[in-house]
Amino acid sequence: MSRSTPSWDLFGTFLAVMREGSLSAAARALGTAQPTVRRQVETLEHALGAVLFTRSPTGLVPTETARRTLPYAQEMAATAEAFVRSLDGPGGAGTGTVRLTCSEVVGIEVLPPILAALLARHPGLDIELVPTDRTEDLLRRDADIAVRMTQPTQAALVARSVGAIQVGFYAAPAYLADRPEPHGFADLADHVLIGDDRSGVIARGLAAVGLAGVRLHFAYRCDSNLAQLAAIRAGVGIGICQTALARRSGLTPVLPALRFPLPTWLVMHEDLRTVPRVRIVFDHLVEALGAYAAGRTGGHEPPAA
Repeated sequence: MSRSTPSWDLFGTFLAVMREGSLSAAARALGTAQPTVRRQVETLEHALGAVLFTRSPTGLVPTETARRTLPYAQEMAATAEAFVRSLDGPGGAGTGTVRLTCSEVVGIEVLPPILAALLARHPGLDIELVPTDRTEDLLRRDADIAVRMTQPTQAALVARSVGAIQVGFYAAPAYLADRPEPHGFADLADHVLIGDDRSGVIARGLAAVGLAGVRLHFAYRCDSNLAQLAAIRAGVGIGICQTALARRSGLTPVLPALRFPLPTWLVMHEDLRTVPRVRIVFDHLVEALGAYAAGRTGGHEPPAA
């Protein structure tokens, strides 16, 4: 059975309902009335010949069809946003919007002074920063540029290594004041350790430097690296932190001989390499993050002009 393609705005309504979880919340997000959202969902279901939501006492429940087709609606939305960004900046190379994604720690602790220097040089630029520990899909154009800690393998992506950011074990001086200094991994058993909850990032990091067999008990667990950093600064216990951020925060190194290199990459879609505004941001970040990884800045100082 052949189907005609429904109006694109119906897919936008479908995506809003999936994101918000109810007709009323989707209506508020879209700035329209709830009956309109309901009618558009029903129109889309009729056009597709499929049920997208079932009604329950607690609200709408997405069907398997809705969950299976959600990535396509997300791709349509991301492509539409990328289309709008591609039309920005007719006034010159240094104008328009660039969407940048990175981890929470990098976005909140490292990038602000770097982006401040960039915007001072190019006041016509607009930066959309997405600090998230979820990997945004550059192939789907969720973002224009990404700061990543793993090298991408997709052929359609352009990746530039900016070096390796050093991380290690640190604690606040107040935490260590009344406790014996650890001299080895066995001594860490006598301390409160701050680590991840379910992500397994730290275990993989230990394995990468030949410590796959080491077992650490984390008494304070959270998968947010930003929350872990806040706990270290507050004196909760010993945790893993970027060396530059630890120096800035006045943290004390624990087991200072042990450091973990965190390879860092700047990534963008190959179609954007000749877009002037994207290239300006990309090149600036390569220089600035390269200096940060090499220890030439602590995350506060912008690179030299």
